[in-house]
Amino acid sequence: MKIGIVCPASLPATQFGGILFLGVDLARELSNEKHQATIYTTDLDFANNPKTFNKKLPKEENIQNFKIKRSHVWFSIRLFFVNPEIYFRMMNDQYDIIHTIGIRSFQSFIAALVAKKKKIPLIVSDQGGLTTHPDLQNNNVWTKILYKIQTPMIQFVINQAKKIIAANEYEKKIFSELTDENKIEVVRNGINLENMKSTVDFKKKYAISHDYFLFLGRFHEVKGLDTLLDAMNLIKNHPLMSTTKLVIMGVDFGFEKKMLKMVKEMNLDNMIKIIKNPPREDVISAYNESEFLVLPSRWELSPLTPLEGFAFKKPTISTKAHGIPYTLHDGKDSILVESGNFKELSDVIIELLNDKIKCERLGMEGYEYVHKECNSMKMAKQVLNIYEKIVKQHSKDI
Repeated sequence: MKIGIVCPASLPATQFGGILFLGVDLARELSNEKHQATIYTTDLDFANNPKTFNKKLPKEENIQNFKIKRSHVWFSIRLFFVNPEIYFRMMNDQYDIIHTIGIRSFQSFIAALVAKKKKIPLIVSDQGGLTTHPDLQNNNVWTKILYKIQTPMIQFVINQAKKIIAANEYEKKIFSELTDENKIEVVRNGINLENMKSTVDFKKKYAISHDYFLFLGRFHEVKGLDTLLDAMNLIKNHPLMSTTKLVIMGVDFGFEKKMLKMVKEMNLDNMIKIIKNPPREDVISAYNESEFLVLPSRWELSPLTPLEGFAFKKPTISTKAHGIPYTLHDGKDSILVESGNFKELSDVIIELLNDKIKCERLGMEGYEYVHKECNSMKMAKQVLNIYEKIVKQHSKDI
């Protein structure tokens, strides 16, 4: 089967996060099953900035067993990347099915246009929250205009889709408000366990002499970093914190200045190590050497970071916000607190630092969970089964 996978970002921009990894892992697993997978994407490079586009990246590249075809972004509004050439590249190629990931993107709109023009079935995944993401409440004029433009585009993509893949029951509920529930199928996000191998002496590289717990994600208000710093301020004088640090790793999405100001005003400099724009191999090694992860988000759909931590038997402290309880299991592989409650968060941090046996038990449950339920191999098999059914039905309808 020939499969076109459409994403707003792909390699080498690994800091873009979940959408990128889902697209790459899906393409790799499908190619391993002898299918021809091609990713159509932008030339986002990240290179220390979430809006760095690099014309020098190869327009076409073979990676492992699949292809990446890039086209240059002419301009962007927030994370809406406009690369018109993708339309012509897709129209010139042949495939049996198109799968687009990230429904608010320009790329998904183009995928739906191409699917309609070429009369090819379209599969849609989102990962972006549709109607629930906090950014939708942004009062910036340009952001409001962008979202107003996106609304009919999103509906067009949904209407064109033969099947919508939701990451969990929470996302299914969101989609069911916009389309027929029978059109939606749940396939849980999966991580590539083969890539979860530590190759870097993380503590040595970053001169960390203490144990540490880890925040990994975008420096953005929605990630709850302010809540985490408020929690750190409460426990900074606790005896356990004399031998423990917080490591914050990620890419700035507008919150870095406020974060650094809070760290300085709270006198947390000696307790926190901030690492910007980390290479992927350092991220993987950071998981491996950490005690546990902290993800105090105000919003998540189906976070991948905790699943990657589970691959190293590291549990996560997170919140009960939105889709998180549909991915993590409170008291089993994680501990979930109320979003924004820094006192509750601080208590749980101390609890896990103080109870190594509980920390290890939670981590082992998470390890078993990703190996059984949330790995890229299982995800790809379920998605491929959907493709085959849709293509078979499509051939009958022609």
